[in-house]
Amino acid sequence: MTLGHFPTRWKTATVVPILKLGKDPTDTTSYRPISLLPSLSKIAEHLILKRLNNYLKENNVLCPEQFGFREKLSTSHQLIRVVEYVTEGFANKQKTGAVFLDIQKAFDRVWQDGLIHKLIHYKTPSYLIKLIDSYLLERKFAIRVKNELSSTKNINAGVAQGSKIGPTLFALYINGIPKQFNTLLCMYADDTEILARNKNPNYIQIALNRHLKALEDWLIKWKIEINVSKTEAIMFANARRYSSFPPIKINDRIIPWS
Repeated sequence: MTLGHFPTRWKTATVVPILKLGKDPTDTTSYRPISLLPSLSKIAEHLILKRLNNYLKENNVLCPEQFGFREKLSTSHQLIRVVEYVTEGFANKQKTGAVFLDIQKAFDRVWQDGLIHKLIHYKTPSYLIKLIDSYLLERKFAIRVKNELSSTKNINAGVAQGSKIGPTLFALYINGIPKQFNTLLCMYADDTEILARNKNPNYIQIALNRHLKALEDWLIKWKIEINVSKTEAIMFANARRYSSFPPIKINDRIIPWS
């Protein structure tokens, strides 16, 4: 803690690939990589995380819309926000449009220099910044299949998969996500949803598209990519013909209403 150094031996992960259900075993993208980290590194992370969380809580750093891996908050609480927003809309004869965004390989592609910049921006204690910088620097992994272990490779981006501190570091990284006055933002770690409500679907489209446009510029700045093919839009309304609703777009691609 005093030296701001995270031991090199603790920064090598053993990755075990697990085949996803019903996927082609000959395709490398069909596997979910499970990272196994040294036990001592987990204990050290626990100590760092406790200090980091105390600082974030005391200084109200994380935006209130982020419910992921935070004390006394869960997916259920975020779902309650969404349900209340939609049902309030129904009570006022309003429709609610929602866009569910899928961030591509969210934890794996975190821009590490950008993350350190965020820690400095939020005036995180310098010993924690040095420690986290050392923790992220020159991490390695080896893949284990049955009893065979591959050679080690360097990790140049992302926060460590399977780590205790990774989700909090990711929440910090996306903390400056744009907000709009006429939309509701909901987040649980990398799962992000934007909602807008009105009696007129055209106003919902305008509000959502405006928010998504602001989001596009922010995503480019912080080197984050959206998986448009896995992003969905849902209109909560009494109408059955959702195909007639005006289109929502991100990166000039239409998100179909589901």
